[in-house]
Amino acid sequence: MNFLSLVGVEFKKIRRSKILLILATATIILWLPSIFNANINFEMQAEGISPENNFLIQGFMGMAWFMFPASMVVSTVLLNMTEKSNKGILKMLSLPINIAKLCMAKFVILLTLAAFQILMTVGMYFISAGIASQMQNYNFILHPLFVFKEAGLIFMAAIPMLAFFWLLSVCIQTPIFSIGIGLASIVPSVLMINTKIWFAYPMSYPFFVITAEYGKLASNLTTAQVEFIPWIPVAIGITMICSFISCLCFGQAERR
Repeated sequence: MNFLSLVGVEFKKIRRSKILLILATATIILWLPSIFNANINFEMQAEGISPENNFLIQGFMGMAWFMFPASMVVSTVLLNMTEKSNKGILKMLSLPINIAKLCMAKFVILLTLAAFQILMTVGMYFISAGIASQMQNYNFILHPLFVFKEAGLIFMAAIPMLAFFWLLSVCIQTPIFSIGIGLASIVPSVLMINTKIWFAYPMSYPFFVITAEYGKLASNLTTAQVEFIPWIPVAIGITMICSFISCLCFGQAERR
């Protein structure tokens, strides 16, 4: 079975799971405060940022700091558990399948789920901005290209973090411990973005890049900006190491 076939099989599995429902629910909850508190965006003009830009960035910051990483922690564990229910992993391992390919196929599904949630976030942004515009009699809707650019930055920055979360779910067999450690790892990201070694902590990447964008849009605020060196080499290294260890450990408990 080739890699694309494995990915196709994994897609069929998640359609019967509750992962997509969880991601959709989290996305809707994220934007409700932005709608109800839309008037606060006018108070931020003193910081040199327009209300429409603040509406977008504040929503994306809420997503990048906790809602998106937390959703991915839960999704990662649920994705791994789909194999363990009804001993599905044993059935897969009994087939002539390369274990590393199966592991990476699941990681591709995780990346797809991340992209799906970010796209839902963009969709909910436009809906929320439209509702807020009607409520406040002010146009909060930004150009789609700008919105998708910001969303794309978050997704690309999240890849090393997702690789780390996948490693946790593979190596820690107890789901509650895997979720607990994953959620606990999110909290220090607020502190890490204010240090010089933020690039060594992949859970801080999405929040850091959107905070940097905030500094660009708010002329009266100063935020740390992304420096591609050493960030990009470190991010690639973290992703490769986590993926390699995940492939080595995937299915080990079931193969004993």
